[in-house]
Amino acid sequence: QVQLVESGGGLVQPGGSLRLSCAASGSILRIYTMGWYRQVPGKQREFLSHITSGGATNYADSVKGRFTISRDNNKNTVYLQMNNLKPEDTAVYYCNADLDAYTSISSYSRNTYWGQGTQVTVSS
Repeated sequence: QVQLVESGGGLVQPGGSLRLSCAASGSILRIYTMGWYRQVPGKQREFLSHITSGGATNYADSVKGRFTISRDNNKNTVYLQMNNLKPEDTAVYYCNADLDAYTSISSYSRNTYWGQGTQVTVSS
């Protein structure tokens, strides 16, 4: 079993900052790419950023220069530092991880797992 648990969401004023965390746990052999997405009601889930196991990063244009992704491979955790937040950043934020998980004592499979989401609200 693999779990991804996000934390760090909440209410912040425009121009403020938040730092989201997402910790992966369970029968994990290795983690490849970890990423962040967000979704507002009635819209498709939007890609924000991802980071490879080697630290290479990619960002959506909508967050480039304001959001920074990082990860701690020893803790199987990915972070999203969000600065200069805007009301349009209000959404449920999800992390995901592309990883190998043990299916038995001697085998494993590669899948993408998602966290349960954390609400970020930007409002004065």
